[in-house]
This record gives sequence, C-alpha cells and structure tokens, in this order.
Amino acid sequence: MGVPPIRILGIDPGLRRTGWGLIEVEGSRLASVACGSLETSERDALGTRLVAIYDGLAAVIERYRPQEAAVEATFVNRNAATTLKLGQARGVALLVPAKSGIAVAEYAPNLVKKAIVGAGHGEKPQVRMMIGVLLPNADPLSDDAADALAVAVCHAHHRSSILLKMAAS
Repeated sequence: MGVPPIRILGIDPGLRRTGWGLIEVEGSRLASVACGSLETSERDALGTRLVAIYDGLAAVIERYRPQEAAVEATFVNRNAATTLKLGQARGVALLVPAKSGIAVAEYAPNLVKKAIVGAGHGEKPQVRMMIGVLLPNADPLSDDAADALAVAVCHAHHRSSILLKMAAS
C-alpha cells in the first residue's frame, strides 16, 4: 500500500484579490483539485476586507481539507502604505490555515517563479502557461489563482526539505 496523497493549499495573498489553489501530491504526481480567488471591494473598510479574506479561506479549508499550506511572501513596494496593507492580508492568509492546525510554509516570489518557470523573474503569463503544463486539468480563471497553484507546486517540490528541517528542530 502506497503513501496516501497529500493535499496542499497554495495562497497568493492580496487585499483586492487573494488567490487560492489546491493540489494533490501522490509520489511525484501532481494534480489540480480546485482554485479560485477571493475579491474584496476597495470601497469597504480594511477590517471588512480582511474578514472577507478570512471567511473565504476558512470556507476553502472546510470544503477541501488540505493537510499543508503555503503562502507567497510579500515583496516590498515603493509605497509603504500599500506594502503594509498587503502584509495585513498576508497575515490573514497565514492565520487561517494555522488556526485550523495546518502547517504553513512561506516562499519568496522569486523561488515560486523559479520552481515553475525555471527562472526567478518569470512573468505572470509564463507562470500561467507553465501551470497549464504542470497541471493540465487546472483551469485558473485569474492570475491570482494561477499564482496560488504555483505556490502549491513550489511547496510540493520543496516540502521534503522543509519536513526534514522541522524534524531536526
């Protein structure tokens, strides 16, 4: 009897749109389970928008029951206020799986792109095209959903080294 598949939730945090993508990993085989994005209105108060992200991610976790999660790290913008708001959305993206008892890994955007495209500075269309190659049954309707699937695939490629580090601590 083989090892059961592992379900990984990838999250691409954003205040306007938070992408999410679920994959299953069985040995070296990857399969897309589902993906989407959670949108908030710029007209709503920041707290309301963060609650919408929280509730949306909690519903995804409740429905799909991932065993592991991965979140893309925030890059620093020139606009400090924008970076701070993105950091708050990212905090929610880290909190929701952690509160559900799911281990959460973090990956730099360049590492995610390198894992998917082969170069750390790949463009969004390249990432989306490679997601179609790596996960032919995936149908991300937004760049955010494609990026979230990319985060999940990156985690699938790096999870064994992360699990070894966790076991050693």
